[in-house]
Amino acid sequence: MVEEAIQLLRFQRPDAALGRAKLATQLAPQLYQTWFILGTLYLQQEQVDAGIVALKTAQAMAPQEAGILFSLGNAYFQKGEYQEAVRQIQAGLKLDPDVPSALFDLGNAHLKLKEYPESLQAYSQAIAKDGKFWPAINNMGLVEYEKGNREAAIKKWQEVIAIDKEQAEPQLALAVALYKQGKTKEGLKMGEAALILDGRYGELKFLHENLWGDKLLQDTEAFLKTPTMQAVLARTTTSTVPVE
Repeated sequence: MVEEAIQLLRFQRPDAALGRAKLATQLAPQLYQTWFILGTLYLQQEQVDAGIVALKTAQAMAPQEAGILFSLGNAYFQKGEYQEAVRQIQAGLKLDPDVPSALFDLGNAHLKLKEYPESLQAYSQAIAKDGKFWPAINNMGLVEYEKGNREAAIKKWQEVIAIDKEQAEPQLALAVALYKQGKTKEGLKMGEAALILDGRYGELKFLHENLWGDKLLQDTEAFLKTPTMQAVLARTTTSTVPVE
């Protein structure tokens, strides 16, 4: 049942996967894996409270499983309980310290708490485990920008683009930073390229969900209101409207 649930999830059938996972917990309630999978599926469907209940059941059965604690950290992050997210992830890292994605999640939780030194430390540790883990490098740029270190932020986003030039987020962030520096033409050109890659980054709500801070959001809002970027946004929005 657990294997079927995983397969159904891969085939983009989350409701069916959740049904299989629930059945698995009924058939084998003594196995922590069934509750772990169920909790993970609940989180993916944004049923966070139900996910936490299932994950805590799994944790009671397997307190030494770091992955359960990492998932609980993710759950509390989704709930906006960032201090508890930090606590759960740190507990998981004591059991398994070599997980870049968990260190990244820890950095994100510290970022939401505006604990910038701790955030940068967690991101740095993630990069030390995996030098090409670009989301951590990208978010170091977000932190530096909020601290007022615009040059440091620019360097981080340039690093990300050198690793993967197809990522819209660092391109837009870099575009805004360059525009703010007075490099208008370069900034607008890069901003257009970023939004062509992914038009969602033209929405401030989406940027906020991706942990962009107040300073960067304020500068991005001004950047997106320029006639050039308004024209780009009009094109990218039109191109995503389905044809009936």
